[in-house]
Amino acid sequence: MIDRRIKFRHIQCFVEIVRHKSMKRAAEHLFLTQPSISKTLKELEDIIGSELLVRNRGGISLTRQGEVFLHFSEMSVAALQQGLDGVEQIGKDGKVTLSVGALPSVAARLMPDVAQEFAALAPDITLHIVDGPHGYLIDLLRHGSLDLVIGRLGQPDMMKGVSFTQLYDEYVEFVVRKGHPLEGNTDMRRISDWPVVFPPAASAIRPLVERVLIAHGVGELETRIETVSGAFGRNYVRDCDAVWIISTGVIDKEVTDGTLVRLPFDTSLTKGPVGLMARPDNQPSPAEHVFRIAVNTVIKRLTT
Repeated sequence: MIDRRIKFRHIQCFVEIVRHKSMKRAAEHLFLTQPSISKTLKELEDIIGSELLVRNRGGISLTRQGEVFLHFSEMSVAALQQGLDGVEQIGKDGKVTLSVGALPSVAARLMPDVAQEFAALAPDITLHIVDGPHGYLIDLLRHGSLDLVIGRLGQPDMMKGVSFTQLYDEYVEFVVRKGHPLEGNTDMRRISDWPVVFPPAASAIRPLVERVLIAHGVGELETRIETVSGAFGRNYVRDCDAVWIISTGVIDKEVTDGTLVRLPFDTSLTKGPVGLMARPDNQPSPAEHVFRIAVNTVIKRLTT
């Protein structure tokens, strides 16, 4: 497994130092100061645990470990550059749109940052984002209306003909407005005393929610509204005493800023993987490759 501390800037600096055989000229080429590029090289060597370059009167020479690392570093830089060049060339035609489906938790938590990262890497490509329930987005993916979907791993019957690459794990939360009578209460059975905003049958989290309710002895919820709409949930729960059962990514910012409050229930049974879904027989386009880079960059930023 690649050490997650290694960044593209480490590899780029190392390759340029070797190409120019000089710290100074590599720094000038990358528009960096010489102390900055020396620091980056030192970071890389510390992470790898080996000396890669030796300074001498002739400039720079590679150690045996450096020769091995250079081979794969140059391949990595060349592959990324080829992908970016391909995206740029296609983008010049003004015809490229990458269509991505995002489940509500992803649309709220992940996609804003991913969209910014993707725009920086491929500014000429239009990113088309569609949100909605799991079954709806998977159907669009299967029929070719979407290039990718990001969201929860669905039930086996829903995932037929779809490849899944895990990105991170996520839980379901029970949230209420600040000052709600249930705030601080650990008895999940009490939610039946209030209206509940509940995931619909087509949502990926519905079976998990039903499972955790059974485990906690929660009976039939007579007063409930079924929806995956984040906009509705935020506004409805904020203005009444309803309990909202929803993936943590949807309400992460509202909980952080204090608009909504998590109820202290054990929801460990709802833990599930979130990932990228694609058609397994589809050859990824340059735009899709760059989008995956943007997603992985944002995930690393959020988890480190």
